[in-house]
Amino acid sequence: MTKRIVIAIDGPAGVGKTTAARLVAERLGFKLIDTGAIYRALALLARERGISWDEEEPLATLAAQIRLDFSGPASSQKVLLEGRDVSREIRTPEISEGASRVSRHPGVRQALLELQRRLAGQGGAVMEGRDIGTVVWPQAEVKVFLTAEEEVRARRRFQELREKNLPVDFNETLEQMRRRDERDSKREAAPLKPASDAVIIDSGEMTAEQVVEQIIKLAAKKLK
Repeated sequence: MTKRIVIAIDGPAGVGKTTAARLVAERLGFKLIDTGAIYRALALLARERGISWDEEEPLATLAAQIRLDFSGPASSQKVLLEGRDVSREIRTPEISEGASRVSRHPGVRQALLELQRRLAGQGGAVMEGRDIGTVVWPQAEVKVFLTAEEEVRARRRFQELREKNLPVDFNETLEQMRRRDERDSKREAAPLKPASDAVIIDSGEMTAEQVVEQIIKLAAKKLK
């Protein structure tokens, strides 16, 4: 399978996008582009520089200047911000909240659009996020939108954070997810929604491997 297609995996938090994207990229030998990590990195950098997550103009300026890249294979990929590994720092509940807040600004999304497209390059990539199939790469050969019930997603995120030894409370995790879902789906710039030609997969009762198998089957049709 060497054809250079782009696979877009969208959906809200807790549906297993990151795991699915990583495993699909590993199976196909594709690049993994976690666009959510880009917004998380911007939120982290803004906090470090004293820029409010609610101030669009300085955030857009920062987004246009950010130096970010992904390093290593999909199985152990690192997020490099200004040359340093921030893979762990950007996965806290606080930075998740910050990513949602900075991403609602049209100026920020526009500033980061070219970075995301550059990272996708000439194909051979799995991109995961919230608006890949609708805005970032609408020409993707495979478009998938993952979904699951709210409490299922909150339990997954809660367990994920606990496994990383991060301080977390389930009810707080659930409430943060509800707030983020509402913001992401109602924002003016690139709201969270499936592309009209996306395949919707409910991952609530599926294992990660079952989700991956469905995506691989969709990709195989385009890779012939």
